[in-house]
Amino acid sequence: MEIERLLDQQERSKAGNLNLTGDLIRQRLVEYCKMFKTSWVNLGQSLYPVWKDKLFYAWGFEKFEYYLQEELGLKKETAMKMLKSYFFVEQNEPAYLSESFVKERNAQKVPGCEEVNVLRLARGKKELNKDDYRKLRQEVFEGGKDASVVRKDLTNLIRQRKQVDPEEERALRAEQAVKKLSTALRNFHNDMEILKLLPVDLIDDAKELLERLEKEVI
Repeated sequence: MEIERLLDQQERSKAGNLNLTGDLIRQRLVEYCKMFKTSWVNLGQSLYPVWKDKLFYAWGFEKFEYYLQEELGLKKETAMKMLKSYFFVEQNEPAYLSESFVKERNAQKVPGCEEVNVLRLARGKKELNKDDYRKLRQEVFEGGKDASVVRKDLTNLIRQRKQVDPEEERALRAEQAVKKLSTALRNFHNDMEILKLLPVDLIDDAKELLERLEKEVI
């Protein structure tokens, strides 16, 4: 009985160690995920003097994009996105750069470079008001939404808020009116031609007018 008790304790101890190891792996995965999402910050911060002070000249590169591609394997578009996003959070969301921001949040709700970049672009849209921006910011920093979702919401908001130019709106209404008239005249011409309710010369005049209208709406 004593041997069986000792064996049972040993098995429970092994199970406890396995559970501890599993919990440790899970915790590390969360931390690594947070680090992965925010790793662009250091890169963007370090690239700034290279771009601003043109340090790449001293390293033998004629252009910034040559340095990016040949030494870092980065496209200029990607690097500029990180640079601009870094300055955005530095000026508008400095809390994002603090260690406590990442530490106190769930991994799911730590935005990455793409999400921050969408928010940066949104801030510069004159069509959006403060409430619109506040909503998008909440989606990024509180809701943990993916960049594609935030980008879609941004597009919808801009579409809703976009002011229509009076001249453009008037021209659009005129074009729609001509299209309606053209459709009605086409139906009228077809009926008159088939039923022969009007003289031939009037039907021909209607056809000529129809052709002229259709040229206007092409």
